[in-house]
Amino acid sequence: MRLTILGGGGFRVPLVYGALLGDRGEGRVTEVVLHDLDDRRLYAISRVLHEQAAGVPDAPKVTATTDLDEALLGADFVFSAIRVGGLQGRADDERVALAEGVLGQETVGAGGIAYGLRTVPVAVDIARRVARHAPDAWVINFTNPAGLVTEAMSRHLGDRVIGICDSPVGLGRRIARVLGVDPREAFVDYAGLNHLGWVRGLRVAGRDELPRLFADPVLLGSFEEGRLFGADWLRSLGAVPNEYLHYYYFNRESVRAYREARQTRGAFLRDQQARFYAEAADAGGSALAAWDRTRAEREATYMAENRETAGAGEREEEDLSGGYEKVALALMRAVARDERTTLILNVRNRGTLAALDADAVVEVPCLVDASGAHPLAADPLPGHATALVTAVKAVEREVLAAAASGSRASAVKAFALHPLVDSVTVARRLLDAYTAVHPSLAYLA
Repeated sequence: MRLTILGGGGFRVPLVYGALLGDRGEGRVTEVVLHDLDDRRLYAISRVLHEQAAGVPDAPKVTATTDLDEALLGADFVFSAIRVGGLQGRADDERVALAEGVLGQETVGAGGIAYGLRTVPVAVDIARRVARHAPDAWVINFTNPAGLVTEAMSRHLGDRVIGICDSPVGLGRRIARVLGVDPREAFVDYAGLNHLGWVRGLRVAGRDELPRLFADPVLLGSFEEGRLFGADWLRSLGAVPNEYLHYYYFNRESVRAYREARQTRGAFLRDQQARFYAEAADAGGSALAAWDRTRAEREATYMAENRETAGAGEREEEDLSGGYEKVALALMRAVARDERTTLILNVRNRGTLAALDADAVVEVPCLVDASGAHPLAADPLPGHATALVTAVKAVEREVLAAAASGSRASAVKAFALHPLVDSVTVARRLLDAYTAVHPSLAYLA
């Protein structure tokens, strides 16, 4: 099988390739095509992958190109992992939002809207070109904001585009671990949107083990989300939120922490990765060793401001090993080999969450087989969660409308309607500031 990775010079590509190296099954990926607009990044990541493959028999062949149409030809799977505007764009998103006193995180609030406005047009172009050059390919979307971008692409690719995220997997794994349950034997009852979901149950052999967690204050406060949100708040919710909901439930504290930080997350990653790519391009050193060091630092500092605000401490060792590449590999195996499995994915709703229409992309458990990902029936979300999900989905729809029409009014509406932006005046200033720093937003009249 041939796998094409868009954003093939991206930092996390070696995680995917490492997972492929461990797959020895029939019908595995034998060829990987890296596509990126940046030759230097492609060279650096190609060096990392070459070192990873050393000594591995029949390692997937790796080629690289800056020609998108060439990269898509003959693809069985396409991973979309692009970052429009690069990490400088992410840093600008954060800076502009924080100057207005609102959150600039890349998938949540003003930052997520700005990122979506410049990413959706590119993702739509990719979807159209996949439909033209690789109509039988399955597209697995990693590109953030993952739910929004997946929905944009689904309008051209239907159910052949599936969005993935490692946050729900990591959350389910942590809950299972603290309860002494094998994650492979547990069904995680999770529902919502990408970066906006809740675990409502964890069933093993038909028995829900989550009440045991809520009944034990020691257990409830012993894992990352318990420390992040606090045991009392989790008991009040009767569910365990995705870590990104910390930005909603503790918004003032999050904004304050980001404003007081020496660097925003985007600026930190921009500088960190600049050092990595410079080092990895040096033929005299080990690109893989440089990547390993950089990744360890990156994972250890993930959501550091939120953990510091909550007094949650350092991340657990088990949570530093990535995860989205394992979801991607499991998804490919299920589709290519008809190895039926259940995964939490971003797919079209199809009536799963009654509050949303059929085409809205949601993040829910799905049965995956050779015919794709099929969302499983889910209990309704409680009122507070439904309100938040429908509000954020309305924002996503305004982003899609703005991207399709170039309407400034729709873009302002997207900012103004977001629960974390509390002023139409601020929404207008945000759009003005973002169009000033991002040339790609010039389409918004």
